[in-house]
Amino acid sequence: MFADNAKIIIKSGKGGDGHVSFRREKYVPNGGPDGGDGGSGGDLVFEVDPGLNTLVDFRHRRTYAAENGENGGKRNCHGKRGEDLILKVPAGTIVRDADSDKVIADMSGENIRQVILRGGKGGLGNQHFATSTMQAPKYAQPGQPGIELEVRLELKVIADVGLVGFPNVGKSTLLSRVTNARPKIANYHFTTLRPNLGVVDLEGTGGFVIADIPGLIEGASDGVGLGHAFLKHIERTKVMIHMVDAASVEGRDPIADIYAINKELEAYNPELLRKPQVIAANKIDAIYDETESVLPVLKAEFEPKGIQVYPISAVSGQGLKELLYHVNDLLLQIDDTPVVYEQEFFPEMTVLQEEAFTVEYNQEDDVYVVEGPKIEKMLGYTNIDSEKGFLFFQKFLREQGILEKLEKSGISEGDTVRMYGLEFDYFK
Repeated sequence: MFADNAKIIIKSGKGGDGHVSFRREKYVPNGGPDGGDGGSGGDLVFEVDPGLNTLVDFRHRRTYAAENGENGGKRNCHGKRGEDLILKVPAGTIVRDADSDKVIADMSGENIRQVILRGGKGGLGNQHFATSTMQAPKYAQPGQPGIELEVRLELKVIADVGLVGFPNVGKSTLLSRVTNARPKIANYHFTTLRPNLGVVDLEGTGGFVIADIPGLIEGASDGVGLGHAFLKHIERTKVMIHMVDAASVEGRDPIADIYAINKELEAYNPELLRKPQVIAANKIDAIYDETESVLPVLKAEFEPKGIQVYPISAVSGQGLKELLYHVNDLLLQIDDTPVVYEQEFFPEMTVLQEEAFTVEYNQEDDVYVVEGPKIEKMLGYTNIDSEKGFLFFQKFLREQGILEKLEKSGISEGDTVRMYGLEFDYFK
């Protein structure tokens, strides 16, 4: 079966511990501390691989962990950084937090590589804790733990056009006729079990990507059959082709079929009905009595609503050129910005527990000092050198009430704030 979802546990590497040691050299009595720092843990990274089109690789393995950082050593030796773990996924994969179902990353568009979990920061060696009153510190900082998270991977195919319809109306035949795709074709009374993608090349234009979305049935939006598994693949498409059996070979009513599918689309996501639609009335080569043709009724029902009806034969190729150029014209009228889901869940927040912080004014240095385990952890997990990371850190300070506490302590614009070696000027 087509693997378009998986649930896995991912973990970034733990930071290496700082080392406690002292210089021991001939003619150097009372040598000072020389414990090295631990290396940072490896990051857990997701990266798009153009050669992949399913999530089947994640069905056979449950847990993925980056390498831990190496502990620091004596003589100021810094521990080696843990190796990153890069997980390859197909384009269109959405990474969600398994508990909240919120989006962590959408591997689509320009987002082809993203660090999902940052490794723990390495601990400082005892050389960093020497003071004028304590010249031989026997303490080193432990490395920060990695982040462990259960995530759900969900693949939503990236295509310009979605081909929808009830089973056995000829979608696979059409796809094989107009693209380089080679889906299995037979007179099935059940649906294809995977979406098939193909590229339509049109003379004089750039063409487009079309996806044969497996046949929908009534109740699909409620999860009947494989409804939810298939409906999600329509969400990224820009235009939908409704394919119906115009010859009613199996006695189906094409008009009722279109309304039934639209009902399922609306129930799953009302936004889907805002997408432009076109009707492909297939199997016209099997209409032997023109007086019983359903085409005039289809046109009368849907063309006044702005939905064009194109009689086609996926087998002979009749009418396909007109249909495809009309679809291409619709695409040219639509914003070509890819549908990419915004990040809603930040894994860094999962490691932060409700721990107290302090805000004190250091008169001697003329700085406001903010400390607390929660802040130290956040600094260890956040890359504040990047614009996105710094904005996230500002949001954290605001949401945790730290900025409010600074203001109550009398801070003014331009005053200096110090947090574990990081100093910055305060501005509203």
